[in-house]
Amino acid sequence: MDWLPTSASTFAPQVDMILWMVTIISVVSCILVGFLLIYFVVKYKKKSDNDQTPAITHDSFLETLWTVIPTILCILIFIYGYVYYDKYTTPTKGAYEINVTAQRWSWSFAYPNGKKTFNELYVPLNKPIRLVMQSKDVLHSFFVPAFRVKQDVIGNRYTFINFTPTKEGVFDIYCTEYCGVSHSDMLAKVHVVSEIEYAKWESGESADVENAYADMAPDKIGEQLYTSKGCVACHSIDGANGVGPTWKALFGKEREFTDGSLEVADENYIKVSILYPVKPPQGKVVKGYAPVMPSYQGLLSDSEITAIIEYIKTLK
Repeated sequence: MDWLPTSASTFAPQVDMILWMVTIISVVSCILVGFLLIYFVVKYKKKSDNDQTPAITHDSFLETLWTVIPTILCILIFIYGYVYYDKYTTPTKGAYEINVTAQRWSWSFAYPNGKKTFNELYVPLNKPIRLVMQSKDVLHSFFVPAFRVKQDVIGNRYTFINFTPTKEGVFDIYCTEYCGVSHSDMLAKVHVVSEIEYAKWESGESADVENAYADMAPDKIGEQLYTSKGCVACHSIDGANGVGPTWKALFGKEREFTDGSLEVADENYIKVSILYPVKPPQGKVVKGYAPVMPSYQGLLSDSEITAIIEYIKTLK
């Protein structure tokens, strides 16, 4: 049985060591205190009505012992934690820098070559990574359990995470700071691939990453994108009200906007709504909803937008 998430970064073993150290000290202390408590209750319990409480004398040695030992343990834990924190916050020379933007309720990633991804972070194996993060709205928190890294993401300032991935695979990203009604849906994935595969992906040549949906029907691709691209955070598929309009029976339906105009939700309407969600006073915001949808321009390819439209068509 695995008690902890997969260890997939250079920091993970250090964090786990601190956790086990604190756990062992806590368990041993709890057992010791419990044993002594029971021992003294039994040893000094009143055995008859004539028993009298013995005089309590001062014991400097014991008082020093139970003061010094916990103090030393706390200092050791602090030193170990500080050494880890210093490494965690100090960028490695030559680290690969990726810009991260948090916005209710999704993550976007911008790479040095200008490439962008949405709710999907790609990093090369065994290469130091530095994430430069900011929020467009409220306070968020970026957490990858497998890497044992977590950092608040704040508006109007940058925060940072430094790590080196040590294991290939796909790992979960969570927002761990409550940020609104769809906080629990603010999920993403980090893909750790070999340097060769990453170079191919970066140049757009990776069959494994870019063509993962090659053998799937467009509507099935759209169904997966609905979750992986964060659409699920705002748009229901069962008719339930959410932050944004439901996708159920959306296609072909007439939409009324905040400026009073009407438009049928066809392919062009949906594509424009994805790429250019317009805020008032220009209109194009569905009546009864706030203008909070971010633009997906540069984050979704034409084929992905088509797949999403095909999926919406199936939601009768």
